[in-house]
Amino acid sequence: MLTSTKNGAPEKDRNASVKAVEVVGRVVQHDQWARSEPTTKAGMASCIGSDMSIVGNVDCQGPAQVFGRIEGEVRASDLQISDGAQVEGSVIAQNVTVCGRVKGTIRAVRVKLQNGGAVEGDIFHRSLSIDENAQFEGSSRRVENPTDLSSSVAAGGPQKKGTAAASLPPINAELADGPKH
Repeated sequence: MLTSTKNGAPEKDRNASVKAVEVVGRVVQHDQWARSEPTTKAGMASCIGSDMSIVGNVDCQGPAQVFGRIEGEVRASDLQISDGAQVEGSVIAQNVTVCGRVKGTIRAVRVKLQNGGAVEGDIFHRSLSIDENAQFEGSSRRVENPTDLSSSVAAGGPQKKGTAAASLPPINAELADGPKH
């Protein structure tokens, strides 16, 4: 049986209204967050869950965390590839932290390969750190603007045989001839 309250609304209906306001309040807060500028505060990153697998490109305007598997290009402001996660394709971000596995090219200002992380591919970076128990198979190239695809290629991307690389003097040319005393 429903009982009336001071405002005249039955008790059951009043509780439903309060719960609806709480839910609407949460939705409004989430909607405001979705429209606001992305931040790197905890809990504000987009996530690809461990039970998710994506085939295609992922473009995130803010920070992102990958716990699942992505086959395709991934773009984000800051990207964390967590333990157990896998990315097969290009990664482009300002900051990339790899605790899982990446098979493809990474282009980022700062790249961190942490314990247990593995990268098979090339890394274009301004700053690179590799923990002792991380694995890296590929080449790394320090470039001024690693996220700018044209500058990365011009700064040392794949080159045809017999082009600019052939005109450079050999590394340590004076050591190749032996010490000069």
